[in-house]
Amino acid sequence: MTQLDPQTTTELEAAAFRSLVEHLRTRSDVQNIDLMNLAGFCRNCLSNWYREAAEAKGIELSKEQSREIVYGMPYAEWQKLNQREASAEQQAAFAANRPDH
Repeated sequence: MTQLDPQTTTELEAAAFRSLVEHLRTRSDVQNIDLMNLAGFCRNCLSNWYREAAEAKGIELSKEQSREIVYGMPYAEWQKLNQREASAEQQAAFAANRPDH
């Protein structure tokens, strides 16, 4: 494997992050509960990780601000446009996959 310098590594990771965020924005048909059930994380998790990274750098970022970065709009607006009620099957899968919650 090619050895990458730290700056290039950071740039590639940032590009991958931007691609993931853009992909999630275009796939609003995929609900957060689906992501949680299949991958163990969702858009909210991603926004929390972003906020935590900002805080580690001494940058104050609210939950709402980090969600807007990931969703591309205020979270409440995204919910109104895209969020559907989770089915009984989705809720059961979520509960089975997350016994600690």
